[in-house]
Amino acid sequence: MTGWTWEYEGYEAADERLRESLCTLGNGYFATRGAFPECSADDIHYPGTYVAGCYNRLTSDVADRRVENEDMVNVPNWLSLRFRLSGRPWLTPDTATVLEHRLVLHLSSGVLERLTQYGLGNGRALTVRQQRLVHMADPHLAALRTEFTADGFSGELHVEAALDGGVTNAGVPRYRDLDGLHLTHEHAGTAEHDTVWLRCRTRTSDIRIGMASRLGADAPVTVRHARPRTTQRTRLRLTPGRTATVDKTVALHTSRDPAISDPLHAAVARVGRAPGFDDLLRTHRTAWAQLWRRADLEVPGEAGRILRLHLFHVLQTLSPHTADLDVGVPARGLHGEAYRGHVFWDELFVLPYLNLHFPEVSRALLNYRHRRLEQACTAARAAGRRGAMFPWQSGSDGREETQEVHLNPRSGRWLPDHSRLQYHVGSAIAYNVWQYCEASGDTEFLHTNGAEMLLQIARFWADAATYDEPLGRHRIKGVVGPDEYHDAYPDAAKPGLDDNAYTNVTASWVLTRTLELLHALPEPRRRELAERTGLDDDELQRWDEVSRTLHVPFHQGVISQFEGYGDLAELDWHGYRRQYGDIRRLDRILEAEGDTVNRYQASKQADVLMLGYLFSPGELHSLFTRLGLRLDDETWRRTVDHYLHRTSHGSTLSGLVHGWILARARRAEAWQFCQEALRGDIADVQGGTTGEGIHLGAMAGTLDLVQRGLTGLETRHGALWLDPVPLPELSSYGFNLLYQGNWGVRLQLRHGQLEITVPSSDVHPVDVRLPGRAVRLAPGETGRLKLPD
Repeated sequence: MTGWTWEYEGYEAADERLRESLCTLGNGYFATRGAFPECSADDIHYPGTYVAGCYNRLTSDVADRRVENEDMVNVPNWLSLRFRLSGRPWLTPDTATVLEHRLVLHLSSGVLERLTQYGLGNGRALTVRQQRLVHMADPHLAALRTEFTADGFSGELHVEAALDGGVTNAGVPRYRDLDGLHLTHEHAGTAEHDTVWLRCRTRTSDIRIGMASRLGADAPVTVRHARPRTTQRTRLRLTPGRTATVDKTVALHTSRDPAISDPLHAAVARVGRAPGFDDLLRTHRTAWAQLWRRADLEVPGEAGRILRLHLFHVLQTLSPHTADLDVGVPARGLHGEAYRGHVFWDELFVLPYLNLHFPEVSRALLNYRHRRLEQACTAARAAGRRGAMFPWQSGSDGREETQEVHLNPRSGRWLPDHSRLQYHVGSAIAYNVWQYCEASGDTEFLHTNGAEMLLQIARFWADAATYDEPLGRHRIKGVVGPDEYHDAYPDAAKPGLDDNAYTNVTASWVLTRTLELLHALPEPRRRELAERTGLDDDELQRWDEVSRTLHVPFHQGVISQFEGYGDLAELDWHGYRRQYGDIRRLDRILEAEGDTVNRYQASKQADVLMLGYLFSPGELHSLFTRLGLRLDDETWRRTVDHYLHRTSHGSTLSGLVHGWILARARRAEAWQFCQEALRGDIADVQGGTTGEGIHLGAMAGTLDLVQRGLTGLETRHGALWLDPVPLPELSSYGFNLLYQGNWGVRLQLRHGQLEITVPSSDVHPVDVRLPGRAVRLAPGETGRLKLPD
């Protein structure tokens, strides 16, 4: 790990899946894992390629039931390129001697460089050097340059490049009982003497895929089509010290793309007019340089190097190209098949970073939700509710994609999955709408699509709340909170919990913000919205009442995760750690023992404490005051301590949230959790899950930890509000922002001084608020503020 490179030395088969995920290359439209081109998918290697928003639905027989799942499709493998000496088997790192191997991911340019020296016996060796890119300027192109150098021998090298349509979704072992064959109707052909093509389609969603490949070599190229593959072959004459080069350029289109008539025709035409590798590399590097200027974080030391890797993968999944697509935030990036490529609430951790760098991408991601608002309203009606009930897992069309059963690898049992009861995803969408509009100043979106989503989410919460006469408060029953371990009361006949504190407080926030927005809307727009949705004053009065009376349970002077949480048993944490070591997935351990985590005060990840992640101390205090409840600093401290000792951190998001909260509270333990969040994927702390796809929410969240967490940055009431906290291990940092039309606003903190620079432009000044101080910086001005110790 250096400032701008991520490097691996030596070949380790056991680490290959992890390396493939972390060396994935993408451009927001599609991505390809960092696998060896000469290796096919097996238990070690998995060369998957994924197109954003390309899903397919299949039905499988699992646990004596028919189970339907929608997956992000592993599309044809464009990467395939293998080689061998005449009369010898194909060379791979698992079947031949590897004398040297080095893999270098160049973050600055988005290039994956690989050097492998294969030992051939009797002092002979073949050195293979490759450069790979998934083009950031033209999102439909990728290229692979391979250079072969003989050492100690002369001879003929057979090279075979292929487009392989015979791929399946098989990258996650626990899904292998499910049907993963998503592609059909594979056909191949030749366009020009150096260009072949492959077309296919998905089995049920009927997305047509077109792929074309151009092969350049200093030798004749022959073609062979054998469904489901098309191959191009050449024979290179190798002599010691002389390098032979093969360039492979690929174009990829699907029928979901705008401005094309046919994906195959588009792919063939695009690869035909694509320049050579050197020119592709030049324009690719230029595009990456522009991204880094807009988004780079300047943080010293190891933390800064990891943050840069995290930013690299965020930009590969959600680039400016994403602004042209109808896609959401895939929780595991475009890096693998975990979670089936579905969209969860992880955008809650991603959009706050994008809002201040790529607001056009944030808007596109919110429009993904708005286009599925009708489906969310349909789901609510089916459940007997008004408003919009967004799915916990979303895919192509916005229906609920959460699986009905999930596999516990420890016990081998398929178990009911009740995570679809996490209705708080609606509050996350509303929060992102609000945060995006505050950061971007996009009142047009707020008054149109944003207002429609907020209204229908608020309507759902008001309708879901029932009044409890003895309690004198409204309650929301039968839900699952962010914790996810708890999905039912012990020995209960049906799933669901009552009055999850996070759910109820965020529901109150949604209702309050929506009322404020409706009051602030221009009267003509407000009338339009009311007419279209049947909104009247009586409904608004109910919203106001519910927002002030939602029940938030307490026990022993702390906020209860849900009603009855304090009555659950205490877990023998020390005993379980002694017996199992890693207990992050405590739910699986207990189920394998014939027990259930529902019996214990034990959480997978931050739940109540998520409130301290979303809301500043002042805003959280105001929310509880509106609810007629008192939340003082001491109560919050006890609440943090209570859950800090009862959380197993079975999610990469948990360390992030805890680090954020403890840093804001100036607690010494903060850095421990910040480190866990930083190292979550590079150290694969979840035990093999990173090889199935990176954790995009956690990666983006660490960036936002510096951007908003440590600076106390809030965008509200037309100003940048800052309240920096000292974290000794991250005491110096800098970054640029795009704030309400001001490009490149620079914040730099070092030696207890905060420097803010607003670049020259014709945009309005920036108002900056710190505790007890306010400054206005006009374009071209720099402000320097001394911070208190």
